[in-house]
Amino acid sequence: MADAFSSSSETVIQRVVDVTVKTSTPLEKLEELYQIKETCDFIREHQFEKVALQFPDELLVDSVAVAVEIERISNAKPFILGDTSYGSCCVDEVAAEHIGANCIVHYGSACLSPSKRLPLIYIFERRPVDLEKCSSAFRELHPDTQSHVVILYDVNYVHAINDLLTLLLPEYPNIVVSELVVEGERCYSHGGIKSQHDQTRLSEGDNGQIFYQFGRRFSLKSGLSIKDYSMFFVGQEGATLNNFMMTWNRCSFCSFDPIKVTGRTESVSINRALMKRYYAIERAKDANVVGIVVGTLGVADYLSIIQQLKETIRGAGKKSYVFAMGKLNVPKLANFLEIDIFVLIACPENSLLDSSEFYKPVVTPFEMEVACNKKREWSEEYVTDFRHLLPGGQSHVPLAEQEEGDEPDVSLITGALRSHNLLSSEPAVSSFGSSVVLRNQTLTVANTNSAASFLAERSWRGLEQMLGETPVVKAVEGRRGIAIAYEDETTSP
Repeated sequence: MADAFSSSSETVIQRVVDVTVKTSTPLEKLEELYQIKETCDFIREHQFEKVALQFPDELLVDSVAVAVEIERISNAKPFILGDTSYGSCCVDEVAAEHIGANCIVHYGSACLSPSKRLPLIYIFERRPVDLEKCSSAFRELHPDTQSHVVILYDVNYVHAINDLLTLLLPEYPNIVVSELVVEGERCYSHGGIKSQHDQTRLSEGDNGQIFYQFGRRFSLKSGLSIKDYSMFFVGQEGATLNNFMMTWNRCSFCSFDPIKVTGRTESVSINRALMKRYYAIERAKDANVVGIVVGTLGVADYLSIIQQLKETIRGAGKKSYVFAMGKLNVPKLANFLEIDIFVLIACPENSLLDSSEFYKPVVTPFEMEVACNKKREWSEEYVTDFRHLLPGGQSHVPLAEQEEGDEPDVSLITGALRSHNLLSSEPAVSSFGSSVVLRNQTLTVANTNSAASFLAERSWRGLEQMLGETPVVKAVEGRRGIAIAYEDETTSP
């Protein structure tokens, strides 16, 4: 577990950091890689004056050159958004609004989560793919030419998928290629990405079940379900692939890495990963105080899911607090020891956070609903997109009505009994600031202000003013050094 509270000063000084310096792209290749002409046409067509250019860290080396070219051709004023508030895959609409931008141009990898505040256009990297080796890997992994396979891919390889389909379709008549789709009237389609209402390719296929998820859309053949298909992913191992594998966990997955130029069958045990997530759900059931961490300000409907989570957590007899702290790390969350578990509101690719290094578990909104809503059961369905949990969503489950005298269940972790309905009624606030509610017919009252109770039990509660209680003295020379190693302190050998 990471040492979140202190570290050796000598270790920090002697630490060696490996930095990979990416060389800037030659000027003659900028147009092709960053689609500058299409971007300027988009800007001039809508007469935008201020344009926010959002770059991920690995592409910042080319940001100034791209901004200069866009300003020269379109006469618009570009602003470079470098350090995003949350994940670089999400559109940082908040930072764009701070500079008064009229639109956003998002470069690089994207989760394609819907955004509704500003006009938006995506420009993906055109990463190279060896199509011959990719098709050969596909044939080795799927020797049966009648196999039903869905081809998924990272957004940075969308430019090569049609050529791959041309190579494979004569031999494999049952393959289905997903297409990138953007949602919302303010997100503009171009090139390899389409509008949600564009049904051109789907109209050519069978009238089967249509899947639209994570900015991808594909249609299955009539009479077949998603379980009858295997998945072939073009891209590197990472959040995108993990998100697909967790969502379609009943399908077998194969992948081709264009950088390593190798194909493989994904051997990660999905059942084991799901069991780890179920353990986190049991921790959520045991929790009394829940921290709702806001991990996005750009994904549509994030305020709605926060409100729904508050009601769900309250209905389960737990206390909730909302935190907005930008990008998460271990030291940030370690500051709140009174929180038993955190639930992260983020895009689908960033919500599956590995919390093994954190002091308290971090779960998804879906997992929190499984823990708190009796009507939602743990099944083969796993939801990473929180918008599907909202009313009208494909995975929405109404909150179970609380009944008087609900029977307690047993924790699978501690073996102790846990009961519900602690906050099922509106609390009456006492003169001491703590909430007191009628629990049920068998118990009288229960103090529910968990955070305040935790603070009262701590030996150090933060800086205290103590006005009028300390003598006034002249300024004196302070200590030298850092907090864990002042010069006047003796250190044990």
